[in-house]
Amino acid sequence: MKGTYVLIIENHAETEIEIGKMGSITLKKGFYAYVGSALSGLERRIGRHMRDIGNNKKLHWHIDYFLANPAVEIREVICAETAERKECEIAANLSMYLDSIARFGCTDCSCNSHLFFSSSIAELKEHVYNSFYSTGEHFLATKINPV
Repeated sequence: MKGTYVLIIENHAETEIEIGKMGSITLKKGFYAYVGSALSGLERRIGRHMRDIGNNKKLHWHIDYFLANPAVEIREVICAETAERKECEIAANLSMYLDSIARFGCTDCSCNSHLFFSSSIAELKEHVYNSFYSTGEHFLATKINPV
């Protein structure tokens, strides 16, 4: 399946993280939405994000560095089956309402960011859901149960 997805992430503590070539950034305690796409295997891409760093997963994308932090957990995944990339459209919509982390996750496009912040998970999810609605795509939201 091809598609676009958003990871709803909780960062339990303000933390400074080294993000590959991007360098060191400080990420506040709170909730983040990371927008991505996978046009050759949506399920595999989301599954990769869910795995811990190790033999089957290396630090490659900006989001890998963020998710490798022990204070960070994925709380929910929202995805839509799409034939074309919709991540920039969703990111553009989110950028109108939420603070963003400049240059994060968008090295292959002209967006300012693909990572957005809110201190409220309810506000964050509302804007993510509305962003999917605005693209006209049907989407599925899946809550992640802590292990």
